[in-house]
Amino acid sequence: MTDATVPGASARLYSQTEHDDRGNFHYEGDLYRAGEGLPSLASRIERHLAQHFAESTFAIRTEKFSGGRKVIAEILDAPTDLTGRDAQNAFIVEVRDQMERFGSTRTNPLQDFWSCSFYCEVRIAQAYWSALAKRQGSRNPVDTVISLAAFKKRIKAGDQLKLIDAPAGHRLLGTTREITKVRSGDLILEGRSYLSFPRASAFACDGRLIRIAIGSEYGPDDHLLYEWIRLNAA
Repeated sequence: MTDATVPGASARLYSQTEHDDRGNFHYEGDLYRAGEGLPSLASRIERHLAQHFAESTFAIRTEKFSGGRKVIAEILDAPTDLTGRDAQNAFIVEVRDQMERFGSTRTNPLQDFWSCSFYCEVRIAQAYWSALAKRQGSRNPVDTVISLAAFKKRIKAGDQLKLIDAPAGHRLLGTTREITKVRSGDLILEGRSYLSFPRASAFACDGRLIRIAIGSEYGPDDHLLYEWIRLNAA
């Protein structure tokens, strides 16, 4: 089904709309539907972004709170190198402009007034930096033989993890620590420290080596490389 243009909707994009001389700002997107539920809104935005940015990948999340509701688009992959701040800002504005087409906003900062059909946020997910690092050539590649879900079932208290590579200056590089407890979201290690499980896209394990991507704009290929020493190794 094709979305019909809303009568009176702005022909400009959100980022192109300016405040008037009295501080008033009004933007109503051409894809806005008054009274639309959050699940429907998020679903339409997800489909639209997939079509508009065909070579990029997004994850859509929603939040509800006392002051309203929010749709969050996380950038998981994109052909553009977003290492530079200018490139990041430009792409985020481009994505947000497409999301705002589904909304309506009235504001006046001089009167401390803000009313919108939903709040909009665009984030660069950690998965994007992992994908960028792979395209540029990752250091210490590890084959994904064991999935994160399977790893959680196989790792046991008494196993050890040796940190054999990490970003420069990591204080635990070269140390071996025993796992004292396995929980649903993390591992408790000796010394009262813990290691949170990453997203599946940031995890790789070949049965001996474990690679956890922690890249960011400052180091897209940053990662932790562990040797998994099993208590009862075959």
